[in-house]
Amino acid sequence: MAGAAAPLLLLLLLLAASAEPQLRFKPPAEAPVRLFTDPELARYDGHQEGQPIYLAVKGVVFDVTSGKEFYGKGAPYNALVGKDSTRGVAKMSLDPADLTHDTTGLTEEELKSLDDIFNNVYKAKYPIVGYTSRRILNEDGSPNLDFKPEDQPHFSIKDDLGKQV
Repeated sequence: MAGAAAPLLLLLLLLAASAEPQLRFKPPAEAPVRLFTDPELARYDGHQEGQPIYLAVKGVVFDVTSGKEFYGKGAPYNALVGKDSTRGVAKMSLDPADLTHDTTGLTEEELKSLDDIFNNVYKAKYPIVGYTSRRILNEDGSPNLDFKPEDQPHFSIKDDLGKQV
């Protein structure tokens, strides 16, 4: 009886092995996620031809190159790129004073708008390429020992990178 089951088991294993590549997740072909300082992020402001265009919102750096007609040189939202423009996105403002990471004093309505745009536009549409150093460093550049990604509002390594770390 055991001898008769062996060919059936072998057939099942072969079928499972041939189906395995279809079940396996493929890693993204994108560049690895990295940490950006303000000067590094500024290099990706859409002014250099052939260079990607990056925009940070809530410390998450998105590659918005596919939206070049909106974010590229001379485009309507070019003022937002090459920096963390969280406040400007929340206020829907291109005023240079609002093009900052600082959310101090934003209204509940502006914070809700920020969350909606962050989740339904940026996270839904553009690949994440990194995070601003401000998310994990203190103002003096030393490591923020209290930083825990899971404690950050609307920040989850699983959600932001699409996989569990």
